[in-house]
Amino acid sequence: MGDLLWTPSREMVADANITAFTDWLNGKGHDFKSYEDVRRWSADDIAGFWEAIWQYFGLTSSTPYDYVMRHPEMPGTEWFCGARVNYIATLLSKGEGDKTAIYAAGEEGPARKISWDELRRQVFKVATSLRELGIKPGDRVVSYMPNIPEAAVAFFATASIGAIWSSCSPDFGSASVIDRFGQITPKLMFASDSYRYGGKDFDRRTEVRAMADALPSLEHVVHVKGSSAEFSSEPVTPKAVAWQSLVDRDEVSDFAFEDTRFDHPLWIVYSSGTTGLPKPFVHGHGGVTLEALKFTHFHLNLKPTSCMFYFTTTGWVMWNILLSGLVAGSAVVLYDGNPMVPKAERLWELAAETGMTLFGASPTFLNGQMKAGIRPNQLYDMSKMKSILLGGSPVMPEHMEWCFENLQSDIWVTSQSGGTDVASAFVGGMPTLPVHAGEIQTRCLGVDVNAFDDEGNPVVGEVGELVVSKPMPSMPLYFWNDEGGHRYHESYFDTYEGHWRHGDYFKVNERGGCFIMGRSDSTLNRYGVRIGTAEIYRTIEGLEEIEDSIIVNLDLPGGNFFMPLFVTMAKGATLTDEVKAKINKALKEKYSPRHVPDRIYEIDAVPYTLTGKKMEVPVRKILLGVALEKAASRDAMANPAAIDYFVRFAETQTEYKTAAA
Repeated sequence: MGDLLWTPSREMVADANITAFTDWLNGKGHDFKSYEDVRRWSADDIAGFWEAIWQYFGLTSSTPYDYVMRHPEMPGTEWFCGARVNYIATLLSKGEGDKTAIYAAGEEGPARKISWDELRRQVFKVATSLRELGIKPGDRVVSYMPNIPEAAVAFFATASIGAIWSSCSPDFGSASVIDRFGQITPKLMFASDSYRYGGKDFDRRTEVRAMADALPSLEHVVHVKGSSAEFSSEPVTPKAVAWQSLVDRDEVSDFAFEDTRFDHPLWIVYSSGTTGLPKPFVHGHGGVTLEALKFTHFHLNLKPTSCMFYFTTTGWVMWNILLSGLVAGSAVVLYDGNPMVPKAERLWELAAETGMTLFGASPTFLNGQMKAGIRPNQLYDMSKMKSILLGGSPVMPEHMEWCFENLQSDIWVTSQSGGTDVASAFVGGMPTLPVHAGEIQTRCLGVDVNAFDDEGNPVVGEVGELVVSKPMPSMPLYFWNDEGGHRYHESYFDTYEGHWRHGDYFKVNERGGCFIMGRSDSTLNRYGVRIGTAEIYRTIEGLEEIEDSIIVNLDLPGGNFFMPLFVTMAKGATLTDEVKAKINKALKEKYSPRHVPDRIYEIDAVPYTLTGKKMEVPVRKILLGVALEKAASRDAMANPAAIDYFVRFAETQTEYKTAAA
């Protein structure tokens, strides 16, 4: 950990967007010598930094803002009061003519190209059709579509007229979708009848009809044809409007964007909902616009010549962030399907075809590539790829080293970490800084983020709670249906009053390198020492015999505890005593005896949420005797059957006694 892996060239530093921004700031009276100088100022003078972002990117408003920030105490901060910003108007203004804005591909065949002009034409037509259907500012419009261009067009059209967007991926079951959409009373739903994954078409007509029946507020359903002609042969609901009827109309030459307030709701995104109803986060047009401009330009270093990709579905905030690449004038690549089908190297083939300059995926995806023996630079031309973004789970040094060996020796490998809650990152990449093994490069601009100890003091070089001490414009405006803001306050502000506690264990070292140590509510506490689960996984999943793993610590009566580790084995491997000893030895030598589990069990699959998070907290609750229906929602799971093992384990185990026993 910590070994220097990469240093940016002088040319890369000179050409970086952050360098131009720093020069601009210095021309305004500052004297910044380094990125750290800029970062510290941006965290100290939050209002000054965000006003600089407004001015640097030339944002305009039909009415002037009265002040940048009012009520700096969280929650309840008000930003750019009086200003009017429409995120989609800003986004669609960044590209021109027949230059490609969106590449869209599936498991087979070449990518489809959509130019900036064609994108605008489609958005204006659909938006005008929505207005004719009676959709007004503030109405909720929801989507049940795969990661296809129609989903992006529908989102842009919805937000351009001031309606509020919300999306679920068609791999969500109807009950899970109803849990989300039922909270926000949508007026119109875009829905696909089918989607394709792993070479198979999945019929979703029954799910769509169940949703329509369960959402009495729906006045319209727009049927978007899916992957299967068989399933598209009839309307997805009896009175559904065909997508084609929205776009088969004359050109809209005089389209007017809704002149939305800075804090007008843009979209509603959701927490994982592993227990209870998912929290509906409401983000505003202005906050998302500012954050997207900052993040794409400075932390991703995107340019009009860039091409950005991230493997995601429409049910995850990374889809929203992927589309935000357009605010930098970059092209974006949408992929709908299994990333390992029909061949394990499918995404690298797509990268070469589209000229991706930034490739984004989870470390879990890289694990699969590593174990499949894929070497992209021996199969395809990777010369245009400048950077790789790893997110969604902790990154191991081996992931970074694999990228240098198998993509390019001079590639900027960046790891980022944030949350659906803020639709951005707290810590991330910076193209002018070196990359060290296993570290996230830096804290992001405009984010006053630190590790806090139990007394609320910031610490360096120690593991603490990830805490944000000053507001961010992309923090939720509120939770939908949260009268008085009580649920919002309890979620983030009841531990350190006035500070956002995110729920991650976090460490920042002396040079500013950052480490996400796992969710603090799933942290292992043994003999008073807090252990991040990421440390365990980093070691275990680096062993060739182990495919995946999940670990929990059970606090038991009398001050006792039991820490079981559950592993899925790599193909051809079995959990022998020798393998168990190898796991324990690796954990003891790399970390400490406290990291060694009490028992190791083999399982068929680790349970994951729909957004790809290991379900550590629900597993812990189940093993402590909490009923499944109170511990987890199957509809919030990517693989619902995986939780059954833990239910049976809790019922039959003889290793420990719970308080209820």
